[in-house]
Amino acid sequence: MRAENRAWRFLGHIVFACFTVACILPFFLLIQASLTDHQAIIRDGYSFFPSEYSLDAYRYLLQGGSGILRSYAITLFITVVGTVSSLFMSALLAYPLSRRDYPARNPLAFIVFFTLLFNGGLVPTYLVYTQLFDLKNTIWALIVPGLLMNGINVMLIRTYFLTSIPMPVIESASIDGAGEWRTFRSIVLPLSMPILATVGLFQTIAYWNDWNNALIYLTDSKLYGIQPLLNRILMDAQFLAGNTSWGSANMINNSAPIETVKMAIAVIGVVPMLLAYPFFQKYFVKGIVVGAVKG
Repeated sequence: MRAENRAWRFLGHIVFACFTVACILPFFLLIQASLTDHQAIIRDGYSFFPSEYSLDAYRYLLQGGSGILRSYAITLFITVVGTVSSLFMSALLAYPLSRRDYPARNPLAFIVFFTLLFNGGLVPTYLVYTQLFDLKNTIWALIVPGLLMNGINVMLIRTYFLTSIPMPVIESASIDGAGEWRTFRSIVLPLSMPILATVGLFQTIAYWNDWNNALIYLTDSKLYGIQPLLNRILMDAQFLAGNTSWGSANMINNSAPIETVKMAIAVIGVVPMLLAYPFFQKYFVKGIVVGAVKG
């Protein structure tokens, strides 16, 4: 029986190793393609081990180096501030929804659920943020629209509060003299790190990859984050590569290595998220509730 268990365990390790390699290989190919010479890609196609290496794609992206660095700083700012703010607001809204003794619990839950089915549309949303809140061409136009970006996050946190935070713990805090705010801050939030980290990762990715808000609310390119800037660079490179009236095809390919630029843009956009993921992963495997029920 033990030999059979070892055989199944070994087989399981082999299967998971294959899955791991299948997940890593696309990123390896992406990085290799971004470092491949443009003419080599045109001649030989994409390869895990290209015949010629070149940094032309990264040089092309860094021609406006200060623009890249500024856009990275803007994206980092809106990602950190937006994720923390939206996560706090989502948890703050989910907490009363999880309390069965809250009188307005059902109407408030209906309002949150209603937003999952219907929304006001682009034009009313644009008018609210630009005319009422006056956020056009400000950094807050990249943060405020996403503060409660998805009612599903609120419902996920609410469900976690309902199923994983023991009610006797909250009652014991009330008996000890803690108010609702103190209970929420000192007891509920520390016991909810797994779901907060999970939802926080979703929101981090959403803020980091957001280019739509910049497209709608910004006309000042100095406020562009990394995604809108990379999108503009890619469109410029495609224009140069496709407009043969500006010069010979060889000159255009040298000035705008479009194939490798695409790969370099993907690398610049995805690597920070890959580096941030391990800091969130530990909460996914952590115990659901840390602590004990007061007797």
